[in-house]
Amino acid sequence: MATASATPLYFRLVVRLLRPFPDFDFGFIKPVRARAAALLRLAEGHRVLDVGCGPGGSFPFLRAAVGATGEVVGVEISPVVAQLAQARIERHAWTNVRVLTAPAESVPLAGQYDGLHMFAAPDVFASESALAHLLPRLRPGARIAFFGAKTSERRFGWMLNPLLRLLFPRLTFATTPVPDAAPWKPLAPHLTDLAIHELFFGWMFLAAGTYAPAAGPTG
Repeated sequence: MATASATPLYFRLVVRLLRPFPDFDFGFIKPVRARAAALLRLAEGHRVLDVGCGPGGSFPFLRAAVGATGEVVGVEISPVVAQLAQARIERHAWTNVRVLTAPAESVPLAGQYDGLHMFAAPDVFASESALAHLLPRLRPGARIAFFGAKTSERRFGWMLNPLLRLLFPRLTFATTPVPDAAPWKPLAPHLTDLAIHELFFGWMFLAAGTYAPAAGPTG
């Protein structure tokens, strides 16, 4: 995939601004990243996949969770964005964090992982082909946490749903699923104790559950 086509429009618009600031992240999103990392219930020595890692905004939280003896493996389809993640790794001299530049559907992975983190990565958590490649790399009982956009069913929230549906395909990939009321449905059958938390007036969600290879549909 060409570099331009592998980089969503919203990143192409800001990538030059981000290059001098490897640690930049929006203040309002950091607590959500911290919460997502906590939902993975990682421990010292664990291995965690951060698929659709972007510039590595969640790396500090995931690395703190797995400690010095664990490993954080980021996966990012865009070479441009992966360079930002690599710059963050080098700035902090993290020796147990790395980023792989590849599609989630075919990224080469070795061994088993104790957690799967997908933050603002609907092309991954809503993709059957991506899940078919990633889930076998998880040990039974591994935790999965994922965050993304959804349509709101709250009072007055529905008024902005058409705008969300309009903008989403323009800012992301052409293949990115347009948000609906339950974007977690493709992943739900693979999880037990799936918990969903609505955020930002119902236009975002944070979900987490425990991977069970033979799990039945949830809720």
